[in-house]
Amino acid sequence: MTEKAISRAIGEEIRRTREAKGWSQAELAARLPSGIGQRTLLSYEHGARHLTVLRFLELCIALEVPVPTLLTHALQRARLFLANLALQVDLRALLNDQNDKFRPMVQWARNKLNKHPSGVVSVASSSVEELADFAGYSTPDLADYLAKFIPDNGRIHGTDVTMTSAAPGGE
Repeated sequence: MTEKAISRAIGEEIRRTREAKGWSQAELAARLPSGIGQRTLLSYEHGARHLTVLRFLELCIALEVPVPTLLTHALQRARLFLANLALQVDLRALLNDQNDKFRPMVQWARNKLNKHPSGVVSVASSSVEELADFAGYSTPDLADYLAKFIPDNGRIHGTDVTMTSAAPGGE
């Protein structure tokens, strides 16, 4: 994993979030108190320029997205540090998956959907580990599989996300 991959992942998530709001780069740049230009924003979105923590906070505030949410989704999409993330999972998308290797996860998704009608759950890393042990998968394989089902930006940055217990066995 390189700094470049992390910068690219965060930049892509900033762009996705901006586009989900229907904002141009110029509109987002105008919302930033630091007065950065559209060209600088473009370099952040392409991962060509590293963000400082303060600039990242400023962008998240302007985008009206919690800092941990944007960072988590960027890393999940890029499949970076999955073992440390609470994965956002779109249960409906998982239900439509035809991967036979992970077929038991369809029943899990069906059961979760009964409790979480929004269709989106956050699965703590400890819960991914417990699910993997129960179903006979390796934890990294299951984490990578679940990470594919990240909800679209409108749902993950809105209020549809339902958090699950982070305690061991919380799933």
